[in-house]
Amino acid sequence: MTSPTTDPVAAILADYPVLILDGALATELQQRGCDLNDPLWSARVLIEEPELIRQVHEDYFAAGADVATTASYQATFEGFARRGYDAEAAAALMRRAVTLAVEARDAFWSDPAHRQGRPKPLVAASVGPYGAMLADGSEYRGDYGLGEQQLMDFHRPRLKVLLEAGADLLACETIPCQVEARALARLLAEEFPSARAWISFSCKDGEHTCQGEKLADAVAELNEVEQAVAVGVNCTAPEFIPALVAAAHGATTKPLLVYPNSGEHYDPEHKCWHGHADANRFAEAARGWHQAGARLIGGCCRTTPQDIRAVAEWARPAAGH
Repeated sequence: MTSPTTDPVAAILADYPVLILDGALATELQQRGCDLNDPLWSARVLIEEPELIRQVHEDYFAAGADVATTASYQATFEGFARRGYDAEAAAALMRRAVTLAVEARDAFWSDPAHRQGRPKPLVAASVGPYGAMLADGSEYRGDYGLGEQQLMDFHRPRLKVLLEAGADLLACETIPCQVEARALARLLAEEFPSARAWISFSCKDGEHTCQGEKLADAVAELNEVEQAVAVGVNCTAPEFIPALVAAAHGATTKPLLVYPNSGEHYDPEHKCWHGHADANRFAEAARGWHQAGARLIGGCCRTTPQDIRAVAEWARPAAGH
């Protein structure tokens, strides 16, 4: 068994009160003219316009993010195969997702002016749930009808590629159900013991995962998994975050992470968003999440570098934000 490596999250939290995550990747790619109406979603840009992904990572670092989350959420062997990419080509695209983030991080950090009052940023390889591969919205429902072993078999090859590509940790995110979190935790503990990951659930209200299990139970089950360096919630309406943080805080000793959506609401029938985002309001809410116990804070769908900059202004004022 490989000896566990240093926990990169704990190393930053030892010196800083908040580890600032990035925000949405897809939202920024659409702002730059990318059409993401595709089962591959932002993974499509890995094929067509990878330079745009690097630019988005750079923008988040400039805004104050301590983490770049890679464009691999929807990058799976099965999804690429449907587009005619064999396993070798699919693995190369997954590695590209990590490389783009590493290149953006290293370029940013090479400027001494960027090092004032902040840690060297991390690269987190995004691992979306099984439902993201289906591209039918089931990551917001769970209930795949698959067992733990089947989910381990699905995730195993992608985890291997992403870890070998040079990411600092994995971002196992938008997990809708305990069985999938359990499958990921077992894979990490049994087959990738030196890996580090955060595991983040999608939730439908202030108490339950999207499948309907209690978040407190889901995070408690991960408490003894050494490879899981943080647990929490993402891709969830921000109004549910205070109650979810409170529930998780009492159930685990691990650092809590939250990166909810912007607060706008998606209309799946017309495929559009309603409501207005407000970076100052998001940042003020984020301050409350931190006071409630969250240590890793960022944004998910529809959040932007402006939101992350506004969080950094109170979380890391010494860095000049």
